[in-house]
Amino acid sequence: MSLLYKNLLIQTVFCSICPAGVCVHRLRCSSSSSVESSSISYDGLYPGHIQTTPVQKALLAVGSGVAALQNPYRHDMVAVLGETTGHLALTALRDRMRDDPEGYAVLTERPRIRLSTLDLTKMAALPDGSFGREYLRFLEENNVTPDSRADVRFVDDEELAYVMQRYREVHDLLHTLLGMPTNMLGEVAVKWFEAAQTGLPMCALGAALGPLRLNASRLQTLLTSLGPWALRSGRQARCVLSVFYERRWEQNTEELREELRIPPPPASLHVSFT
Repeated sequence: MSLLYKNLLIQTVFCSICPAGVCVHRLRCSSSSSVESSSISYDGLYPGHIQTTPVQKALLAVGSGVAALQNPYRHDMVAVLGETTGHLALTALRDRMRDDPEGYAVLTERPRIRLSTLDLTKMAALPDGSFGREYLRFLEENNVTPDSRADVRFVDDEELAYVMQRYREVHDLLHTLLGMPTNMLGEVAVKWFEAAQTGLPMCALGAALGPLRLNASRLQTLLTSLGPWALRSGRQARCVLSVFYERRWEQNTEELREELRIPPPPASLHVSFT
C-alpha cells in the first residue's frame, strides 16, 4: 500500500468521525510529522490493517467516542473506539484464552463466524434447544446477520486483532446464551455482561451511557434485577471468547450455560422486553 494511499485512507476515516474537518486537519499535521520522522510503518500486519501513531489513535478515540455518543447506532464508530482504546483489555483476554485449552485452540485455528462458514441447513435441522438451532432462530427472528460485524483495522498486533474480531463475532452468540433480545434493554444488559467479562473500555462506556436511553420502567428493571444479574454473570462466567462455538452447535443451550457458569436471567423479565 503506497504512502499517499495510506494517508488518504486514514484521513477518510477521520472525515467520517469529526465535524467540520477539525480532526482531519490535526491528523494531516500529525501524519506529516510522522512521515518525516518515519514513525509510521506502512506494511500491514493483517489484511485491512491501518498502522497509526499514538497521537492518531488518541484522535481516533476522541472522534469516534463523540460520534458514538451522538448516535449509538453508528457501529462503525463504536468499532473504531473499541480498537483504539482496548489494548490492555485485549491483552488480558488473549492471556486468558492462552491459558484455556479450548481458548488456545481458538487462537490457533482462528475460526470466523460468517454466513460463509455456517452450515445453515444443518443448523436448521438441529433440535429445538440446541445451541446452533437457538442461535439460528435468534438471527432469523431479529433479522440480523453475522456478516454485519466490521473487520478490525486499528489494532497494531495481529493476535490481538483476532481477539477483537472474535469478540465482535460472538456478540450475537451472547444474546443467545443470555436470552436477551436486540431492543435497547437487551443490548444494555449484554453490554453490562460484556463490560464485567472483558474489561473493554468501549463496553464500559456503553454500559454507563446505554441506560440513559431507557424509559423509566425499563431503567428500573435494569437497575433492580437485570443489571445486577448481568454484572454478576459476567464476572463469574468462564471467558466467553475461549469457547469454540463452532463445535458446540449440537450442545443443549441450557447445558452450555451451566458449563460457562451463566445463570438464567430473572424469570419475570419477559414482560419488560415486550
